[in-house]
Amino acid sequence: MSPIYPTGFRKWIIVITVVTASLLEMIDTTVVNVSLTQIMGNLGATLEDVAWVITAYAVANVIILPMTGWLSSKFGRKNYFVFSILLFTLASFFCGNAHSIWELVIFRFIQGIGGGALLSTSQSILFETFKPEDRGMATAIFGLGVVLGPTFGPTIGGFITDHYSWPWIFYINLPLGIIAALLSLTFITESVDRRVIDRVDWLGIALLIAGIGALQIVLERGQTEDWFDTTYIVILTIVSVLSLLFFVWRELSIDHPVVDFRIMKDRSFSFGLVFSFILGFGLFASVFVFPIFCQGLLGFTAQQTGELMIPSGLITIVIMPLVGTLLKKRIPPQFMAVVGFAIFYLFTKVLSSSTLASGESDFYWPLLLRGIGMGCLFVPLTAMGLSGLKGKDMAQGVGLNNMIRQLGGSFGVALMTTFIHTRQAVHRNNLLYHINDYDTATQEWLNRITPSFMGRGVPYMQARQMASAALDGTISKQSALMSYMDAFWIIGIFFLCCIPLILFQRHSRNAVVSIEGAH
Repeated sequence: MSPIYPTGFRKWIIVITVVTASLLEMIDTTVVNVSLTQIMGNLGATLEDVAWVITAYAVANVIILPMTGWLSSKFGRKNYFVFSILLFTLASFFCGNAHSIWELVIFRFIQGIGGGALLSTSQSILFETFKPEDRGMATAIFGLGVVLGPTFGPTIGGFITDHYSWPWIFYINLPLGIIAALLSLTFITESVDRRVIDRVDWLGIALLIAGIGALQIVLERGQTEDWFDTTYIVILTIVSVLSLLFFVWRELSIDHPVVDFRIMKDRSFSFGLVFSFILGFGLFASVFVFPIFCQGLLGFTAQQTGELMIPSGLITIVIMPLVGTLLKKRIPPQFMAVVGFAIFYLFTKVLSSSTLASGESDFYWPLLLRGIGMGCLFVPLTAMGLSGLKGKDMAQGVGLNNMIRQLGGSFGVALMTTFIHTRQAVHRNNLLYHINDYDTATQEWLNRITPSFMGRGVPYMQARQMASAALDGTISKQSALMSYMDAFWIIGIFFLCCIPLILFQRHSRNAVVSIEGAH
């Protein structure tokens, strides 16, 4: 039976509904980051405790993502989608109403379970809403909402926290969640291609939760806990490796898998998973490094940093429909992806030349380049990765693809955090090597600064010590700057090295573009 595609008002109401639901999930990925200080003070939490507010959401997301296709088939896509919206909305209320840090962590985990399902299920719904020849544009439209979330999340969070209080970063989800649920109940229909689930693979579910959950915790907490110098990180690493190996073996050996790895026989999809990991790695890493560079070193506020990202998001919104149109006109997606990788390299190359005197105006054009590069990567990589999947395999492929991208982002953040920490120590040691009592430049600097302290009535010896402390602070800042510049450079090289790899990906000129999201 040929699928019947919605048209007119109903079609665009469905688009608005699923984009709104996805936007909720995307915003909550980053909106809480700028409110951690206020949450710590209000709930009496330590920095180590409050970090679990972010970790819990990420762990829940990455656990549920590969299961979304199976859950949609088991309970019905419409039912599962509406339930996920309501779960996310209800958990948001309890997050805002939390009276202790661990109560907040628990409800953030539940919120992540609901939120993780929204993205992948939304993609599957849009796939069946648009005709095959229009799915390039559908991907671009869906991407507009997805890009807005992480772009505006920190800005929204900073504004609400500064002008109201941190619980309202969760309460704003309530009206949008209720509206999205009502629209879903009214306009969204059941999937035309639905797998029949006769048995539940409880062991597979348990292995997936243990393996992916442990891996995500290791990636989120590894740097803070000095990696394998901490016992629980070592234990979780072992649990993750063994659980995931056994999980893959089991899913390939049973007839009713939770995650059907057999779809990886499609060469395009397998290559697509690689590029999804790469995209998550590079984009998450760059979004992670830039804000902490601006706030931690240049003294920007959270709201200033968020506002800096707005032009980047807006240019992506303009570029993505254009790219979708070009793909519809049979422009090779490999060409568009190569352009995107090259532009993203230019973005990191320019940022790697920043100084301690860099201001907001210095980041305007580099961030516009990032927006153009992201727009050129999002839709083509989707086209090459998921275009070969059909029918009931689409939901499985979308969920698995999202999980891989999320893990790529987690690996990117974890590795960049460790890289910056290590490089900062290296640069500091190199700078200190040249600073001693016999170095002429050092003595000239101290002799120039010491009188400024003495002019405030400070005795000579104390003024000398203060000058030495000021020099040490300057060295620390310079070391940090150099480590951030190294991080931008290495991310750029990583993207540049992806260009030869993209040329190995084959893509049929007659293949349709399917739906995929990006964090």
